[in-house]
Amino acid sequence: MAWDAWLTLAVVVVGVGALVRDLLAPDLIFVGMLAVLLASGIVSPQEAFVGFSNPEILAIGALFVVAGALQHTGALGFVATRLFGQITSHRRALLRMMLPTAGISAFLNNTPIVAMFTPVVFDWARRHQVSPSRFLIPLSYATILGGACTLIGTSTNMVVNGLLVGAGQPGMSFFELSAVGVPCALVGVGFVVLAGRVLLPDRKELLESLGETRREYLVELEVTAECPLVGHQIEEAGLRHLPGLFLIRIERSEGTVSPVGPQERIRVADRLVFTGVVATIVDLQKIRGLVPAGDHRDGVERVGEGNNLSEAVISEDSPLNGVTIRDANFRTRYGAAVVAVHRGGRRLSGKIGDILLRAGDTLLLEASAGFARTYRNSADFYLVSEVDNSAPPRYDKAIPALLALLVLIATVTMGILPMMTAALLAAFGVIACGCLSVGETRRVVDVSVLILIAAAFGVGRALDKTGAAEFLASFLVEVGAGLGPVGVLALVYLVTLVFTECISHAPAAVLMFPIAAETAEQFGVDVRPFAITTAIAASAAFASPLSYQTHLMVYGPGGYRFTDFLKIGIPLDLLIFAVAMICIPWMWPF
Repeated sequence: MAWDAWLTLAVVVVGVGALVRDLLAPDLIFVGMLAVLLASGIVSPQEAFVGFSNPEILAIGALFVVAGALQHTGALGFVATRLFGQITSHRRALLRMMLPTAGISAFLNNTPIVAMFTPVVFDWARRHQVSPSRFLIPLSYATILGGACTLIGTSTNMVVNGLLVGAGQPGMSFFELSAVGVPCALVGVGFVVLAGRVLLPDRKELLESLGETRREYLVELEVTAECPLVGHQIEEAGLRHLPGLFLIRIERSEGTVSPVGPQERIRVADRLVFTGVVATIVDLQKIRGLVPAGDHRDGVERVGEGNNLSEAVISEDSPLNGVTIRDANFRTRYGAAVVAVHRGGRRLSGKIGDILLRAGDTLLLEASAGFARTYRNSADFYLVSEVDNSAPPRYDKAIPALLALLVLIATVTMGILPMMTAALLAAFGVIACGCLSVGETRRVVDVSVLILIAAAFGVGRALDKTGAAEFLASFLVEVGAGLGPVGVLALVYLVTLVFTECISHAPAAVLMFPIAAETAEQFGVDVRPFAITTAIAASAAFASPLSYQTHLMVYGPGGYRFTDFLKIGIPLDLLIFAVAMICIPWMWPF
C-alpha cells in the first residue's frame, strides 16, 4: 500500500480508539479525522465534504422536522402510547416496541422511524421510570432488522440492487430478500428481547437527568369536559404511578377525596392536586383538557396560544409578598396562571389558591413565550427562566402532521418520490400548516447528528480512494480461496460485516460488491447469492455505532459508550451471520 493508505488506516484506528474511550463527542471526533485527511491531501475539499450535500443527510434533517411536528402536536405520543403500551416487564416492553417497529421499517426507510420514535421512547421510558438506554439501541436494531426484509427497507438493499443490475443481472423483486430477512428479523428480535436485560446498559444517571430537578411543587389542575381522562379510573388514566409525582387529593363540589384510590373515576370539574417534580408536571400540562386551577374563579380557559411554563422566584420587594395566589390576579398583572408552588424543603398543603406567598417561593407559571424575557429583570422576581419543552401540544394541528407522515410513507413506498424530495415536502408542509414555529423548527433539528453522519462519508471516501479498504478485503478473500463456494460466501459476509462496522453500510456495500461478484465468477457460480450476502451483511451490522446512521442517531441521546454496542452487537452479529448462512445457500443455491 502507498503512504496515503497507511495514513488513512492510522487515522481511522486513532478515531475508533477515541470513540471507544469517549475522549470527545462523536461528531467532533469524525470532524477531526476528516480534518487530518483533508490537511494531508488524501481527500480534496469536494471529497471531504461530499457527505454534507448527500441527499440522505438532507432527508434526515427534514425528517427531524417532521418528527418534531408529530411530537409538538401530540400525534406521535398518541400513536406510540397505543403501539408500545404499558411496561409490565422489560422483555414484554422490548417485544411491544421492536416487532411493530421492524414491521414498519420493512416498508419505510429506517432513518425516519428512528428520528420520529427517539423522543417518544424517551418520554415513554421516563413515564415508566426506566432508563431510555434500555430501549434506544433496540429501537435502532429493530429498524435495521425490518429494513433487511424488503427491497426498499434500507438504502443498502437498493444500492446492491443497482450494482446487480449494472452487472447485467436481473434486479431483485420487492420481497426477494424476505426469504433471508424475515428469519433474521425474528431471530434478532428474539435475541434482544431475551438477552437485553443482561446485555443492554442501564444508565440510571440518564434517567435522573431527565427529571432535571428534585424541587417538589404543589400543583392543582382542573379537569375540563374535553379531557380524554374523564370517566376513567385513576389507575387506567396512568395517574397513579407517575415518576416523581403523587396525587394527593381530588377537590369536588361535594367534598374532598383523600386518599385517592386507584378505582376512583375522574369527573368534569375535578381539581386534581399533585405534589412532585417539574418534568412530570410538564407531562401533565400536555394532556388535553387539564388546565391550571390556581387563579381561576369562574373560567378554566388557558392563558393563550403558544404558551409554555416558566419558573419565577418571588423577590423580597415583590408586591406578591403576603398575598394569596387567588388575590394576586396573575392573569391581569402578568398574563400568566399559577400552575404550581414550591417553598424550600416543605411540602405545602391546602388549596393552591389560598396559599399565602412569601419571598423565595418558586412559582411554576403557564405564560406566553415572551414572559421570561419580559420579566427577567423585574423587581418582582429574583429569577425567571423558561422550562424546556413545556409548551402544550397543538392538538388542532395533529391531523395535518399525521397526513404529512402518511403522504411521506405512501410516496416513498410506492416509488412516486425519492426519500429526500418526500421528506423536504413533508417538512415544508408541517411548517406551512403551523405544526411548528420557526424557532421550534431550528430546535428540533439535531445538527450534531447531521455533522457526524456527513463527516463519516468523507472518511469512507478516503478509505475507498486510497485503496486501503480494497487491499484488506482482497487479501482476506484470497486467504479463503480454498474453502469452496459456501466457505467463501461466509468469508465475504464477514469481510463485508467488518467494513460495515468501520465505514458504514453504503460504502461497505459499494466496496464489497465487485469483489464478491469477481469471487463468484472465479468459482463459476451464480453471482446472486453473493449479492444477497453483501446486502444482508452491509445492513445487519450491530456492533459499532459507525455502521449505520440509526446507531449514530441514538448514540448521543441514549448516553451510550462505544463498548455498549460491542457488548450486545457482537453476539447479535454472529447470530444473524449464522441464520444468513443457513438461508442464503438454501434459497439461492449455487
